[in-house]
Amino acid sequence: MAERNKEFGMYGAQGVKGHEAVARQLDRLAGFIATPVTQRRGLMARLHYLTRTEHAKAAARQAGLTVTDRTLKAWLEGRRSPTKKNLQHIDTAYRTVRRANVARHLLARLNRQGRGTRVEFHPLNQSQVPRPRQRVIDYRTLNVRHWDRIIEAWAAADDRALDDAWVNDAVVDLGSQWGEYEYVTNIGFAA
Repeated sequence: MAERNKEFGMYGAQGVKGHEAVARQLDRLAGFIATPVTQRRGLMARLHYLTRTEHAKAAARQAGLTVTDRTLKAWLEGRRSPTKKNLQHIDTAYRTVRRANVARHLLARLNRQGRGTRVEFHPLNQSQVPRPRQRVIDYRTLNVRHWDRIIEAWAAADDRALDDAWVNDAVVDLGSQWGEYEYVTNIGFAA
């Protein structure tokens, strides 16, 4: 397997690591609440999601929301407002619990009983790279059949594991050109 890029962007190329683009796409598929947590509607939606059952409350506590039931009740009734730090904890707990809840469903959708999902690799942006240093990188597609480790790392919010899973379970199937797609402008797939 080829070496990974060590000095990406040295000549002006622009892009993101492939696993970061995959995480963004999985976040879109997860359907997070769009209203920010700083607005009342977004806060209430997240709190209702995190407190609707005892199982959800336990998952929220495990995800880092460590306030008392009394405080949660005061927030829900509007008698008190969370601090900035608590707003961050609420949003982080919400995202963690939501990822855990939809991971199994996403895994089934993406694996499609062994048929996999077609993934589009949009090459990095070389518009700022001087002409003699540009290389030809084509738009590529690949059918990824094994999403287990990718979804597991995404649900755990483990960036390093997601990078390893993405490279070893998906990108290497591009053959000897896989290093050209370590950085991309976008990764697209629909499930």
